Amino acid sequence: MKKLAAVPGVLLIAVAAAMWGTDPIIRKTMSFGTSATTIVFGEHVILAALTLPLLLPALRAVFRAGWRYVAAAVVVGAGASAVATILFTDALIGHSDFITPVVIQKVQPLVAVGGAALLLGERPRPRFAWFFLPALAGFWLVNQAHPLAPSAKGVVVIAEATGAAILWAMGTVLGRYLSREIEFQQIVALRFFFGLVASAIALPVMGASAYSNGHDSLLILYLALVTGLFALTLYYYGLQKTPAVLSSLAELTYPAVAVIAGIYAYSQHLAWSQWLGVAVILATVTLLPVQRRRKIVELAPGDAIPEPAPA
Repeated sequence: MKKLAAVPGVLLIAVAAAMWGTDPIIRKTMSFGTSATTIVFGEHVILAALTLPLLLPALRAVFRAGWRYVAAAVVVGAGASAVATILFTDALIGHSDFITPVVIQKVQPLVAVGGAALLLGERPRPRFAWFFLPALAGFWLVNQAHPLAPSAKGVVVIAEATGAAILWAMGTVLGRYLSREIEFQQIVALRFFFGLVASAIALPVMGASAYSNGHDSLLILYLALVTGLFALTLYYYGLQKTPAVLSSLAELTYPAVAVIAGIYAYSQHLAWSQWLGVAVILATVTLLPVQRRRKIVELAPGDAIPEPAPA
């Protein structure tokens, strides 16, 4: 853990988001066997069971912190973890379009920046534009083989993917809010618990089965352990020391990896402009920890951690 503490939080978030980039491929392979709600419920059963020893301390901590923190934990779990994942999974497996749901995730940084300013008091300084605008431009290049003639298909796909993007962005903001009073491992436990409750409620609403077949259950186990528990542990640990607006940029490694993985999974190839977009995103995320974060983002007093003294 001491070695992990030495790694800049923004890099931990970028690594976690890159791991999420493999997630859509796994979900897409289950398109004919299992509903989106069943997949998400199965993930949360495993995740809630694995973090059960942390649940009671986490519940005590969040109730002690106050009703605002309880509400934030419910939104993170039920909204960002359960409902958003159901929407995104259905956008992937319920339709023939793989790229559009991933492309639409570009709205996440925009929502996160607004939410962080409104709820956390994190206000980007002018220097932030030097990171924000290139990152969005790089993401646009990655997601569009013909960037001057963009395409997106299907009203339902767009609506579901947009809803997921908004909920995930607010999950980033509220996760940062929770980290002010609650330890990162407790946030993870709360996310999975409230996500399990929400996904269980969604089963009868959506008319979905609680159990999948053996093949898909193994894939659900992989999603729960790798892109779920491991990636989210890195994510929330990094989020403790990373402003939400910077986290939103680091998370762009997710859709970039997802698009690349999706294209190669379907035996397609990246255009030169898409490779340029990958390079721009990687350069932006790599440069973020080089700059002192308070030069990029003005933090609220409660989040202002003193910079280490120069050697």
